[in-house]
Amino acid sequence: MKIGELAAAVQTQVETIRYYEREGLLPHAPRSEGNYRIYGPDHLERLTFVRHCRSLDMTLDEIRVLLRFKDDPQAECGEVNAMLDEHMGHVRTRIRGLRQLEKQLQALRERCDDVREAASCGILNHLAEYALPVDGRANTHVKAAHGTPKVQRRSSSKE
Repeated sequence: MKIGELAAAVQTQVETIRYYEREGLLPHAPRSEGNYRIYGPDHLERLTFVRHCRSLDMTLDEIRVLLRFKDDPQAECGEVNAMLDEHMGHVRTRIRGLRQLEKQLQALRERCDDVREAASCGILNHLAEYALPVDGRANTHVKAAHGTPKVQRRSSSKE
C-alpha cells in the first residue's frame, strides 16, 4: 500500500509516518519504480503498535525500548515491566497536578458567579492582578508527559 493508504488505515497523518521513519520507529519502506513508498503488513502492524503506545502518552524513547523487545521475542521483559511501572508513576504525578489545576480553576471560577460587565468580572480582575501562578513559576502549563526516560536519547524533532 502507499503511504496515504497506510495513513488512512491507522488514522494518522502522512507526515507522522514519515517522522516515525526518520526517528527509526518504522523501517523505511522500499520504493516502487515510480518512487512511491510501498508499505506492507509489517509496517501496518508496527505503526499500529506505535500509535497505540502514543495514545498511552508514551515517549518515543519508551516506544523504542518496547520495540526493541518486540523485535527480540526471546528476551525477558523485566525492563518492559519496570518502564511501564515508571510511566504509571509519571501519569499519577500528572493526575495530581491536574487535580491541583482543577482546584485553582474552580477557585477562579467562583470569583464570578453571574453575568456582569467585563470590567467587574472577578475572573478577569484576578487574572490581571496575579501575573504569576501561585507557586511562583513563570509557566506551569503541562507540556510533556514526563522527563527523559532512562534510555539513550536520539536527537528528535517535534511530532
